[in-house]
Amino acid sequence: MPSSALSPASPPVSAADRAHRYVRERILSGEIAGAAMITEGEIAEAAGVSRTPVREAFLRLQAEGLLALHPKRGALVQPIAPGEADDVFELRELIEAHAARRIAARPAVERTALVADLRPLVAEQSAAVAADDLPAYAILDARMHQGIIDAGGNALIGEIGRTVRDRQVRLTAGTVRRSPARARAFIAEHARLLDHLEAGDAAAYADALARHLAGAREVLA
Repeated sequence: MPSSALSPASPPVSAADRAHRYVRERILSGEIAGAAMITEGEIAEAAGVSRTPVREAFLRLQAEGLLALHPKRGALVQPIAPGEADDVFELRELIEAHAARRIAARPAVERTALVADLRPLVAEQSAAVAADDLPAYAILDARMHQGIIDAGGNALIGEIGRTVRDRQVRLTAGTVRRSPARARAFIAEHARLLDHLEAGDAAAYADALARHLAGAREVLA
């Protein structure tokens, strides 16, 4: 009997989940812009579901801070608040530089193994940019940075990093949408960050990270 026959079938994705994913992905990628007003009807038609699951999806997205519901009008896509980008970048710099210091203190063999696990993400980022798939690039960018934060070994700090992941993806997508050339620069900077991590040079990592985030700030300013 084929092994696939022994594997449990994947649970079906509900219509509400499909609608939620459809809207969420497009908000994070910037395809649906901040301050845009969307309606249950237009999303139902675009996602191929009825209005009832869209209503449920909108409620979930409101709880996640991505939408503000306005009865009889629709849902407003919450724009990134003034100063929010700076807050996210500052938090990322603090927790990621801290993680890098902890990683740098480990034996070289452990650092090399960690970086070997992370380098494929840089290659995937390059492939996404080559395919002009900037939303995918933004997700891969967040995955690499979160991988470094998690590797720092502090579970609470890792959880803090995940609380701003959606904001990070949204900011990164906005940055590379405004300046696609920045994506290629970011990829080169990611490779250098991993070089510093593998070398155990926490100071060089912190300096490179600060310049990396400053580049994104400049585009969004």
